Amino acid sequence: MKSYSKAGDMVHARKVFDRMSERNLVTWSTMVSACNHHGLYEESLEVFLEFWRTRKNSPNEYILSSFIQACLHVSSGRSMVFQLQSFIFKSGFDRDVYVGTLLIGFYLKEGDIDYARLVFDALPEKSTVTWTTMIKGYAKMGRSYVSLQLFYQLMEGKVVPDGYILSTVLSACTVLPFVEGGKQIHAHILRHGHEMDASLMNVLIDFYVKCGRVTSARKLFDGMWNADITSWTTVLSGYKQCSLHREAMELFSGISKFGLKPDIYACSSILTSCASLHALEYGRQVHAYTVKANLGTDSYVTNSLIDMYAKCDCLTDARKVFDLFGGDDVVLYNAVIEGYSRLGTQRELHDALNIFGNMRSRLIRPSLLTFVSLLRASASLSSLELSRQIHGLMFKYGVNLDIFSASALIDGYSNCYSIKDSRLVFNEMKEKDLVVWNSMFSGYVQQSENEEALNLFLELQLSREKPDEFTFADMVTAAGNLASLQLGQEFHCQIMKRGLGYNSYITNALLDMYSKCGSPEDAYKAFSSAASRDVVCWNSVISSYANHGEGQKALQMLEKMINEGIEPNYITFVGVLSACSHAGLVEDGLEQFEVMLRLGIEPETEHYVCMVSLLSRAGRLNEARELIDKMPKKPPAIVWRSLLSGCAKTGNIKLAEHAAEMAISSDPTDSGSFILLSNIYASKGMWADAKKVRERMKFDGVVKEPGRSWILIDNEVHIFLSKDKSHRMAHQIYEVLNDMLHQIKGVS
Repeated sequence: MKSYSKAGDMVHARKVFDRMSERNLVTWSTMVSACNHHGLYEESLEVFLEFWRTRKNSPNEYILSSFIQACLHVSSGRSMVFQLQSFIFKSGFDRDVYVGTLLIGFYLKEGDIDYARLVFDALPEKSTVTWTTMIKGYAKMGRSYVSLQLFYQLMEGKVVPDGYILSTVLSACTVLPFVEGGKQIHAHILRHGHEMDASLMNVLIDFYVKCGRVTSARKLFDGMWNADITSWTTVLSGYKQCSLHREAMELFSGISKFGLKPDIYACSSILTSCASLHALEYGRQVHAYTVKANLGTDSYVTNSLIDMYAKCDCLTDARKVFDLFGGDDVVLYNAVIEGYSRLGTQRELHDALNIFGNMRSRLIRPSLLTFVSLLRASASLSSLELSRQIHGLMFKYGVNLDIFSASALIDGYSNCYSIKDSRLVFNEMKEKDLVVWNSMFSGYVQQSENEEALNLFLELQLSREKPDEFTFADMVTAAGNLASLQLGQEFHCQIMKRGLGYNSYITNALLDMYSKCGSPEDAYKAFSSAASRDVVCWNSVISSYANHGEGQKALQMLEKMINEGIEPNYITFVGVLSACSHAGLVEDGLEQFEVMLRLGIEPETEHYVCMVSLLSRAGRLNEARELIDKMPKKPPAIVWRSLLSGCAKTGNIKLAEHAAEMAISSDPTDSGSFILLSNIYASKGMWADAKKVRERMKFDGVVKEPGRSWILIDNEVHIFLSKDKSHRMAHQIYEVLNDMLHQIKGVS
């Protein structure tokens, strides 16, 4: 029977067993163990149950060990162990090291770690496998600290930890991550001269990588004489994790020099680095290798290829890979939908929706990531109806809202100007992390619901979440939009206390806030204290000077910016030209417009608005009109309104009428053009014409947006609207106001 089993011929082994007229305990144990050895666990349990029914022999530790081992691999084994566990405990077999260790493994598989620990603690002797099983069990349950405690307990006893135990404990440190514990185990390995085989070294490298110590991982890797492909792949993943993509590409290029061939994990990892660096040609070379090495059909590689081509703005190739290998794999569908959604152009966004339609027609069940990508597409299209349809499909497919999907839904509704729907999604979330809070803050600020953003911030402070740089950037922006310097300064103090003052998001928000609150000096202080000044930072301080008529200072900042090697962009020149316009620096403005053209920056609508305003304010209306006529696109209403404002100063009625007509035809709902023209007529005493303009406004249903003001009392923002009568005590309020006005007139 043993001979047949060793030869792998279990059919004849079983025939010999079945023909035996008498079987002793050794015979039964041998047959059960042989079945386990060849993976015949169902047959193993059949033999054991036959043995149990005969009851001619009492079971020993060997047959019980084989029985539990078989039960670990069979679904029906769970109930069998529970039926026999009372016998095992009563007979004391649970104290046997073999039976006890397998029982521990069984209870851990059932998720009952406390029962496993009872068996572990009751064992008078524990083998290396016993310790390893228990340590690994705690690590898998997320209780890595207990794994470490057990390891230190092991060190005090007689058991010498082997490579497998050390690997298990290191993995536990990785889960924590517990850097000091991992370092101590590393030191123990060196101190006791453990054999540093490739598997143990790979676990050590993986530990340092997952703890973010990629430099330490690389040192270990460089000292290996037996590095295998797993070693290379682990370091590659570390570089990817730390965004050291160039180092990853350099390392990948050296794999073949050592006679190794990159596997699917190495290729997937390096393709991610190529995507991050937009290294399209290098990515194509890796693609060619995957085809040659027959790795291209693997879903990991295919997914990484689609992602790489999409992030390199090469959707044609991404689609080719998808069409070739996509099949019915939802992961690949997600990758290509995400790629199309990311680009954000109308055509690509509709392609993403078409692919999703194809996915549904093939009855492929979408995952949460599918919907997150689709919500990004609907947000880019500003389609409220589409966002609601996607939200409805999530319910239909039973996809529960998590952090990412909730944030995507909030962003989607906010971009579609439906902040109420955003808030409903926010309120649905029972557990909210800071990402969800920040999405809601961003939505409120984006839709100019600044008071709601500030009120929500008060709710955040009552929760367990702590605001981060993105939260404060939104709060500072809200304070700036409300022109509340006091609130802005309070947020600035909180930012400095939390050590977030050097973040670029915060710096730019502070610059904008101080500018809107009429404090360019504080804006410049925030600019000066910035740890690093990117082009956005420079643009913000130039715009701050522009908004306050400090034209010369704006020009000086532009010069400093160029001297420090920061290349100005089209937004820079919007600020510069606006500064020249507000300060009346006509010649400087014309010169900077030419500089912009020489730098290859094509003028946008904002630049033309600034230039028309600059020339109009200087009374050079004909030049302003000529510039409008030279615009490559049809001038929008805002350009004509700039010319109309200039006409108000010079009293050029004919040009004013033309500018007003063009502005109104471009934007019939805007009241500004009507009011400007009416005021020009009134200034010239042309009351009949002014009345006609007002009557036309009324006939067309154009309503002037009421004036609005805010005051801050006890950290609460109060809003006041012109002629507002919505308050329940509006009648009494207006009586008091009229009485005050009469008293003021009497005093004056």
